[in-house]
Amino acid sequence: MLGLNRSDANDPVIRTGTRVKSEARAVLRKQMEGRDKGEIPVTDVRKLMYADLRSALIDSYVTLGNKSLKERADGTENIAGLAALDTFCTFKQEIKDGKIVIVHRGISVTQITTDLASRFVRGRKADGVGNAAINRSLAALRRMLKLAKRSRKIHDVPFIEFLKEPPARKGFLGRSDFEKLIKLLPTHLRPLVTFLYWCGCRIGETLQIEWSQVDLDARQIRLEPEQTKGDEGRIIPLSSELVDTLRQIGPKQGQVFNGTNLRKEWNKACASCGLGTLTEVEGRPYDPVYSGLTLHDLRRSAVRNLRKAGVSEKEAMRISGHKTRAVFDRYNIVSTDDVMDAMRKLELAALNDRKPVHGEVKPAQSVSKKLGKSVMALSSNG
Repeated sequence: MLGLNRSDANDPVIRTGTRVKSEARAVLRKQMEGRDKGEIPVTDVRKLMYADLRSALIDSYVTLGNKSLKERADGTENIAGLAALDTFCTFKQEIKDGKIVIVHRGISVTQITTDLASRFVRGRKADGVGNAAINRSLAALRRMLKLAKRSRKIHDVPFIEFLKEPPARKGFLGRSDFEKLIKLLPTHLRPLVTFLYWCGCRIGETLQIEWSQVDLDARQIRLEPEQTKGDEGRIIPLSSELVDTLRQIGPKQGQVFNGTNLRKEWNKACASCGLGTLTEVEGRPYDPVYSGLTLHDLRRSAVRNLRKAGVSEKEAMRISGHKTRAVFDRYNIVSTDDVMDAMRKLELAALNDRKPVHGEVKPAQSVSKKLGKSVMALSSNG
């Protein structure tokens, strides 16, 4: 095997994979032509590791101020789906002397191919992971590769096929079920859950609210831009029930809502009133699997209740914080009762629009006459 130096003394040696000098020179000429055209040297691509792609991804999230970038208790940063990728691509980091140290940089970028992505998917599905969670990892991987191509570190982004995700949840909570549920929750969680049910705010936004943002006399809460997902501040109007609930909280300093053990207590309360189930898992006596109504369903419920009460779509979106119509429409859930009520209204309108046969009374007129007769009967009875 021959190794040839390129014209520049600082250029690395290229391993040509051949012992024939003429073939080795042909490889070198091709490399030099590619460099002249602005192509990325193969040797540079081979040096690139998964850790480099990962670091660029996190830097991009920081630069853009993306709020889906989370910081763990140990100080390491995480993005949805990234932990599973780290394990699969053999990336490892540890905390030593209070600093984050990369122990293993992971696989070479040349190993990240369409086949590797397919193997990742098969492995995750074998572990029982859902398609939506797998897609978050694939999205992170594709974003890494696109950033690398944009910065001219790799030639192409391999094709990554995403999985079909289940349809959006349709869960919502009716008023009667809400009243049953709220009584089963610990006292410290009731203000938080009541606020989520009425206003449809995101949990992350709600838990950041401080008393300095609350004006009970004006019946409103002011969300600051840095607290919201869309970086836009907004005013949340408060119902009388919410105002009364918040007046009872004291002292009025620091954070307004207490979310201690929120999900655990939510799961227990929902299971107790038939809105969910807790299934024991062998070997995990204190960690049952929950299925049923979720906390996020409160957001859907608020949107549905606002629209059902006649609040305009624009104002409902301003209260809940939805920026796009497409996502709002997914939350604006229609129940069976809503559909049946709509058909009854349509049927009544059709009957009223139909021309009556001679001597026939329209439904609306019939109701009016019955009411008139009742009033006359009452007056005659004195």
